Amino acid sequence: MKLIIQIPCKDEAEQLPATLADLPRELPGFDSIEWLVIDDGSTDRTIEVARAHGVEHIVRLTNNKGLASAFQAGMDAALKLGADVVVNTDADNQYQGADIAKLVAPIIAGTADMVIGDRDVLSIEHFSPLKKRLQRLGSRVVRAASSTDVPDTTSGFRAYNREAALQILIVSRFTYTLESIIQSGKQLIALDHVPIRTNPATRESRLFPSMWSYVRRNAVSIFRIYTQYEPLRVFLTVAGVLLLAAFGVWVRFAVAYVQGNGSGHVQSLILGAVLFNAGVVVGALGVIGDLLSAQRTMIQRTHERVRRIELQLGVKPSHYEALGEPPAPAASVASGSAPEHTEPPTGATSEAADS
Repeated sequence: MKLIIQIPCKDEAEQLPATLADLPRELPGFDSIEWLVIDDGSTDRTIEVARAHGVEHIVRLTNNKGLASAFQAGMDAALKLGADVVVNTDADNQYQGADIAKLVAPIIAGTADMVIGDRDVLSIEHFSPLKKRLQRLGSRVVRAASSTDVPDTTSGFRAYNREAALQILIVSRFTYTLESIIQSGKQLIALDHVPIRTNPATRESRLFPSMWSYVRRNAVSIFRIYTQYEPLRVFLTVAGVLLLAAFGVWVRFAVAYVQGNGSGHVQSLILGAVLFNAGVVVGALGVIGDLLSAQRTMIQRTHERVRRIELQLGVKPSHYEALGEPPAPAASVASGSAPEHTEPPTGATSEAADS
């Protein structure tokens, strides 16, 4: 079996050597382990550093497309490069590479298709108390939306087997962590989580310039993703609130009318009508959203079949820069057998060992 460890990068020339030095080259259950760097429009020497430290595969995006797009590009490339298991980690050396063995263990055992590393957020010293509470709240919402029990939903340290990777389709432009969990829960992908360790912070997060930016962007992402996958529940809940408010206002008018003071509360009658109409419109949007959700499921299944066809045809990854030999044909991936491991170019292995 082949394991590919993918690392989305954006200007990580300084952090990448330490991250790569911490990654394993051998693990029980795998015939080969290869590294894949997704360069998300870096302006520094990220690519040169990756080459110098033995990275076998590079996907270079033309410009900065965001973490979610980089993650998806890496997953597509890893499948076409013959990966049986894909591990995603961050370039800032946040996660301890030695825990990849724990991360892939449930997949090797055949008990999970997707495994997420649990950082035990409450024990991370460089997280502020507010951030810890927000992380827990966000994870609780995602668990409810996805019907899963993942404790750390924002963890980017995760592993996928080939079948799970084929089914994942990220449409968010900001985060892949939340959407992939909700998507996996809806598709009944077998999810598991394992405790993992983190390294001390080496720099501030580049995704969030401030705590309030973190709150705003994650709140919007959770709402949008939840609405995409549960539109009927969301819109009918809002419609119910509006209709209840409309009837409450009408009751107020009815009481005033019975008491002979109806003309003084005509505003309540108008307000009730407005709320009632709004409730009906929002309810209709929920029905339309539910129909669109069904269409999205069909599109996702079509996309999965297209991916399988591409693997059978041996389509090369997009934006791919090969080091040494060209990528192995992907036809063997579709048939269930792992392609032969292509050795890195001369000097790559020794440099990786030295790092």
